[in-house]
Amino acid sequence: MRIDIAAQSDIGRRKKDNEDSFGVFRDDTPDLRLFRHGALLLVADGLGGHMGGEIASKLAVSMMKDIVKEPAPLEDGDQDAAYLALITRYVEQANSSVFQTNQDLNPNGKPMGTTLATGLITPKKVHICNVGDSRVYHIRDGEIISRTEDHSWVDEQVKLGLMSKAEAEVDYRKNVVTRSIGTRPEVTVDTYTWHIVPGDWVMLCSDGLVNMVKDPDILKEFRKGGGAAEIAARLVNQANENGGKDNITVIAANISPSLLRLLFFAFRGFKRKHGFMLLWFVVSLILGLAGFAFGYLYRDAGHLLPIF
Repeated sequence: MRIDIAAQSDIGRRKKDNEDSFGVFRDDTPDLRLFRHGALLLVADGLGGHMGGEIASKLAVSMMKDIVKEPAPLEDGDQDAAYLALITRYVEQANSSVFQTNQDLNPNGKPMGTTLATGLITPKKVHICNVGDSRVYHIRDGEIISRTEDHSWVDEQVKLGLMSKAEAEVDYRKNVVTRSIGTRPEVTVDTYTWHIVPGDWVMLCSDGLVNMVKDPDILKEFRKGGGAAEIAARLVNQANENGGKDNITVIAANISPSLLRLLFFAFRGFKRKHGFMLLWFVVSLILGLAGFAFGYLYRDAGHLLPIF
């Protein structure tokens, strides 16, 4: 199973520190047992204004990566439910660890916390657990097939019919999350299973992207085409161009792209980054081959010259 994956995290234009953390663990990860082909993707956004948001997000990612050492669920059972139960258990353990760290280091202060979006990609499916307002998107043929729901105050107001989506987008409380890792002794985890086919995209991101780049504009970047690295970079750049008010993290994963597509975008990316070097190499190669050919022909022609 081929997956073209790229991750990019940026501090943005307003923050002094990057409190986002992410993880990409593929089928070459040491001690891997959880899957034979696929990837584990993680995005955690430390809560701004809380003590140690950066610490909370890093701790959550660090704890979640150990899930790859777990044995894969048996295929003769309900494998989807087993995967989701396993991921949920690790999310709950991450919550307990961050919460206990709060109790040990800052029992009376504002607790540190983090969002946590987890995507486990296996052949034909992606299993997702989510806490907070970081998101996971499923994109096919330039359209959003599914996405996770935010656990935010404004999102809940929209669901209750007390606020419109347009009002929610500009409300100053849109960054207030109603669920997070580490701020309470227990946490409720949303779970999803999505069916994927070759050519699909799975994207994980922090709210630093979606608050700056709306869904129609996100889709425009995917419709432009390109490899995972190009699309992730363009999305981060657009978030910064639109204000960059928060840290921005994007993980883009293209499911089973053709080998020719991967080689084309790899070459295009190299050309953009090392254009002059590539041009000089090609020119040098052509001149070298031309010189070799001229010398070879001249040598053969020399044997045919008459001797007087």
